Amino acid sequence: MTILKPTFLVLIILTTWQLLVTITNIPAYILPTPTSVIGATISNVDTIWAHAIITFIEMISGLIIGTILGSFSALILCYYQPMRQWLMPILVISQAIPVFALAPILVLWLGYGMISKVAMAVLIIYFPVTAAFFDGLKNTNHGYVDLSHTMGASKRSTLMHIKVPAALPAFASGLRVATAMAPIGAIVGEWVGSSEGLGYLMLHANGRMQIDVMFAALLVLAVMSITLYYTVDASLKRILFWAPEKII
Repeated sequence: MTILKPTFLVLIILTTWQLLVTITNIPAYILPTPTSVIGATISNVDTIWAHAIITFIEMISGLIIGTILGSFSALILCYYQPMRQWLMPILVISQAIPVFALAPILVLWLGYGMISKVAMAVLIIYFPVTAAFFDGLKNTNHGYVDLSHTMGASKRSTLMHIKVPAALPAFASGLRVATAMAPIGAIVGEWVGSSEGLGYLMLHANGRMQIDVMFAALLVLAVMSITLYYTVDASLKRILFWAPEKII
């Protein structure tokens, strides 16, 4: 039943798309039909697959590194309060400057390879993970914290055994947001400068007026992103089975 609902929704979208193109006679170079996009996907499956693997590696690498750095930063902010005056401005600056404007600089510094795309994804993922996890740590039930202090628990023990478990649902929320944003960094980096990846393939197809191939790459990217999100979501629900559903 869980699979039927999204499948039915996809069928409605594809049918509406097909009818819209057929009724309005929109030129194929503006909006190709779903059948032509699926045909382009099948006929170019090897090329699309090769580029999709690169983009997927960039997404996963950025998500893992960004999550680790964000979690570590949140723990530092919570444990070492004097560090907040140093780290908080960095967090604010990382969001005040549009990450899209940093893409050319990252490509200039790190080259046209995969590293600059992973770095771009890390910049986008870092903030939601840090902010959500830190809020969860900061808003831990004060009764539990006071009880731990009364029983003589150290600051480190209170953090690891009380605050971190209590903050996991908030961390899960931040990780979901980060997972949904992971493709943005990879694709923007590929648009700015790259010789591989789905973003590069889309630009290449657009320059050659292969609009059906461009939509095919976009379709594969959407499938990858949705699959990654629901995989992370299902894993978090399984791991945090004790947390209320309305929170996670």
